[in-house]
Amino acid sequence: MEQKSLIILIILTCLIPPSCGRELLVTHKDKQAVYNRTLATILVEYASAVYMSDLTELFTWTCARCGGLTKGFEVIELVVDIQNCLQGFVGVAKDLNAIVIAFRGTQDNSIQNWVKDLFWKQLDLKYPGMPNAMVHHGFYTAYHNTTIRPGILYAVKKAKEFYGDLDIMVTGHSMGGAMSSFCALDLTVNHEAKNVQVITFGQPRIGNAAFASYYGKLVPNTVRVTNEHDIVPHLPPYYSYFPQKTYHHFPREVWLYNLGLGSVVYQFEKVCDGSGEDPDCSRSVTGSSITDHLNYYGVDLTFIRWRSCRIVMNPRVEEYGKTDDKGNIVLSRDPATLVPRMNTLSNGREATYNA
Repeated sequence: MEQKSLIILIILTCLIPPSCGRELLVTHKDKQAVYNRTLATILVEYASAVYMSDLTELFTWTCARCGGLTKGFEVIELVVDIQNCLQGFVGVAKDLNAIVIAFRGTQDNSIQNWVKDLFWKQLDLKYPGMPNAMVHHGFYTAYHNTTIRPGILYAVKKAKEFYGDLDIMVTGHSMGGAMSSFCALDLTVNHEAKNVQVITFGQPRIGNAAFASYYGKLVPNTVRVTNEHDIVPHLPPYYSYFPQKTYHHFPREVWLYNLGLGSVVYQFEKVCDGSGEDPDCSRSVTGSSITDHLNYYGVDLTFIRWRSCRIVMNPRVEEYGKTDDKGNIVLSRDPATLVPRMNTLSNGREATYNA
């Protein structure tokens, strides 16, 4: 039944003309982000790792997704909002000479329900200090009104105090990309952070054209990577005949797509224009695929197995954490201390925490 409903929504999306009426263009004279494929393929591994539900392995950076291009990463703080099923971490990547912040996206089993909600969701919140800027209440709240924001900001401050004024790189997939964008804007506007860079994967729209213009000027070093027919970047819908009210992506988009010639399939990466809604990029195709949403650059962006917001943590790692009265967890270490070794933690039993 859910699959049938999703198909109906996709058909409705396809019936909406990509351009009719007068379209409101978002243009920026300021310098925009330059696409760095190497950096994107590194950050997508951080966006994948944040999906891990074993907090011990994630905190010690020994999880199945914690090797490869992210080897040697030092987690400073891991924040889990059990109440809202949110997760993010802050750490230092010495090879990038940067603080890396990653936010987890939507659970794969709930994407169909989430897609249906996004299809009908309207702009419903004025962004503070930005006249006429409207944003998605749920995405804004997920970052600003949960345990995520204070934990992230504290960890960034702690990292800077120890390592100095490093660059900040923020990443996330799906809803994690939306939270990444609000985080980068928060760091830039409210905490005067410099050299903030954002690369997200399969991110939905989060605000209107006015918001997109503000965001593009304040956080210009932003790249949104979209993939083939990924449905989520098409949501909430963009209606060109309601230019002031509709959702609108901010720049810069990089669209990954395939072209087949005979039996050979070629992979391409298109750096899109500065409008945020380039009609020759992901908007040139129907957003009809959940499969394209779950894998970028060959990296899985989902839970290894669905756990219904459950997390696993060895009791011996709890000494590094605090739990509030709602069950939300923050694991934190001083950058000067060594990460606890897995073999010293494996002697204790694992505890399971449910949302």
